[in-house]
Amino acid sequence: MSARQTKEIESQSRPSAALIHETIRAEGEQELRRHWWAILMSGLAAGLSIGLSLIVQGEFHAAIVDEATRRLVAPLGYTVGFLVVVLGRQQLFTENTLTPILPLLHHRDLGILAKVLKLWALVLASNIVGTWAFGSALAHTGIFDARTMAAFLDLSRHTIEGSFSSTFVRAVFAGWLIALMMWLLPATKGSRVHIIVIMTYVIALGEFSHIIAGSTECAFLVQSGNASLHQYASSFFLPTLLGNIAGGTTLVALLNYGQVAAELDKPEE
Repeated sequence: MSARQTKEIESQSRPSAALIHETIRAEGEQELRRHWWAILMSGLAAGLSIGLSLIVQGEFHAAIVDEATRRLVAPLGYTVGFLVVVLGRQQLFTENTLTPILPLLHHRDLGILAKVLKLWALVLASNIVGTWAFGSALAHTGIFDARTMAAFLDLSRHTIEGSFSSTFVRAVFAGWLIALMMWLLPATKGSRVHIIVIMTYVIALGEFSHIIAGSTECAFLVQSGNASLHQYASSFFLPTLLGNIAGGTTLVALLNYGQVAAELDKPEE
């Protein structure tokens, strides 16, 4: 083959798993070097933006009368908040179950572990503050009609209805899907929007538990008097947090690192 033909083949081929790994690891290294104040601001923005998922899904839920159609169409509204967060490069906690974990697996250093835990704490705290601010606005400003508010309640109740174990399992699925989405994005080129929509639609369709999107819903329940702080903490927050971390770090970060570890550790010839 000519040099031109070889170049054309390379340009059309899919990136290797090792290349995807190194792309995400480079992003993780950058995140670990960011200033704490920038992380907090980005995390707060993400916590507020993710609330759009509840608003748009709630509007669809209220507008569609047929139950079967509503069940299939309303989850599309859930994707809106994630589109804003991911395309806007805002800090979302579940993304961080993958991105900074790869540098940790590569270096296996206590200093990197401390940076990862600090990043997780800053992002999670700022995300949760944003969701509570958004939930408070929904509960107390009265800008939506009664039908839409009832839809918000219907959509939000699933966050506290399950047992600890069932919520944990649903959260594992959500953490897995979000981390898998972040793994796929470097290879999608012009299809980023499609990947985000598909993966987050599946989360909403399956009513899987996402710690940040679900926090908006559960915070709304608490502030509208339909749930207690204890229910928020024990029925939603703890099992969802543990499940998201398990799904993202174990099912995606560790497994995908495992498939390229030998290649990455191979000395250059």
